[in-house]
Amino acid sequence: MSELGLCSRREADEWIANGWVRVDGQRVDTLGVRVAPDARIEIDEAARRHQAQRVTILLNKPIGYVSGQAEEGHDPAVVLVRPENRWEDDRLPLRFARGQLRGLAPAGRLDIDSTGLLVLTQDGRVAKRLIGGDGAVEKEYLVRVEGEIAPDGLARLHHGLMLDGVVLRPAKVSWQNEQQLRFVLREGRKRQIRRMCELVGLRVTALKRVRIGSVVLGRLPVGRWRYLRPDEKF
Repeated sequence: MSELGLCSRREADEWIANGWVRVDGQRVDTLGVRVAPDARIEIDEAARRHQAQRVTILLNKPIGYVSGQAEEGHDPAVVLVRPENRWEDDRLPLRFARGQLRGLAPAGRLDIDSTGLLVLTQDGRVAKRLIGGDGAVEKEYLVRVEGEIAPDGLARLHHGLMLDGVVLRPAKVSWQNEQQLRFVLREGRKRQIRRMCELVGLRVTALKRVRIGSVVLGRLPVGRWRYLRPDEKF
């Protein structure tokens, strides 16, 4: 079911346990049952309604918050998802409810000392799309730097650098002005951009993620959040 893009693995387990899945016309409510590759899988409408109720939230993460679980005295970004922090320009006719916090988790990370677009979701399809590991979704960053770049530094930022013994995928990197670079990546190793810059003689002084796929940060203020609109797709 996950490979077919119907849901995440976690959702598949939940749907099966609830009796919302039929294989070749027979209801399946036991986890781990093997089925033939050409089996006909049908999903009850109840599962669709349950999935449709799940929210995805876009947050402009401030410096000082971690993306996931609290660590070393720093709060997780999800604590900012409160009614009073909702962006006043969010026109989606959806009312905040505490149940929307249940299972709300980051789909990808953003360093504690970085700002910008962080996706928090209850929807397994969104999580799979953004952290599935196939590198299909671009992520764009504006990066302020200082120092003197190596003569071949820009070319190496494009392609040729290695982190943790792994050659990085090609990236799109360009100067926006004398102090700021634009990065577009299809992977997200820990502190990747900062470490890439160090390898070519630069030090990152500020980093902001401004786009994931076709979803942009836009005018969303720091520390505020809004719901992902139905017309927005990663």
